[in-house]
Amino acid sequence: MKSIISDIHSNLEALQSVLKDIEKQGITEIICLGDIVGYGPNPNECLDLILGKCSKIVIMGNHDEALMQPVVGFGHKARQAIEWTRTLLEPGWLSPRVKKNRWKFLKNLPLTKQDNGILCVHGSPRNPTTEYILPSDTETVMGERSAKLDEIFNMFQHFCFVGHSHYAGIITEEQKFLTPVNLNYAYNIKPNEKLIVNVGSVGQPRDGDNRSCYVTFDEKTINYHRVEYDFKTTQKKIYEIPELDHWFGERLEKGQ
Repeated sequence: MKSIISDIHSNLEALQSVLKDIEKQGITEIICLGDIVGYGPNPNECLDLILGKCSKIVIMGNHDEALMQPVVGFGHKARQAIEWTRTLLEPGWLSPRVKKNRWKFLKNLPLTKQDNGILCVHGSPRNPTTEYILPSDTETVMGERSAKLDEIFNMFQHFCFVGHSHYAGIITEEQKFLTPVNLNYAYNIKPNEKLIVNVGSVGQPRDGDNRSCYVTFDEKTINYHRVEYDFKTTQKKIYEIPELDHWFGERLEKGQ
């Protein structure tokens, strides 16, 4: 059994609650699909937890990548949060080893990773850190198939696990989008079936449910898990940091 998490966004309270929930189930293999940082108040602490808990696969997200290069393609609020995060994380010559190790870890994250027929990527196989795979991609005119989804399905063998949109759900080869609620939080995998699975967001859900979201997977079943956490503590931390827009805290309560 594997657990798959994504889009933590420096939300320590959410990550701690999810890791505790995973531990209760006796699951030791945790895959992280990126965006460990961005938006939230605790990038160092979240990185340390991911470093300690996700020893096998951690993928680079677009916010992680943005720390290493000029920030483009982000709105003003997100860009300001990235620049503030960089001031905390980027080491200098005299920085302690722990700070240098965090930066080295982020800098060397892979864009994709294959694991026994599973493709792990933050956004999409076509553009790993920036392209979104969205529910709206399944909504085509006159019943036509989406060429975008057809191309993506041809790029992996069995399962493609993604994050990035913060919107949990499964896309089938028939190009149907199924939410966790539609599925009663569990999906039984058919023989030889190919699926795109968005695991949702740990630190900033946007599907109208403010609880953290993650997936467990055993090659027979995909299970979605929603975990309550102390979002008010995270909100308070965000409001106390001038470089983090209040909207990043407000949306945690709304789940949007």
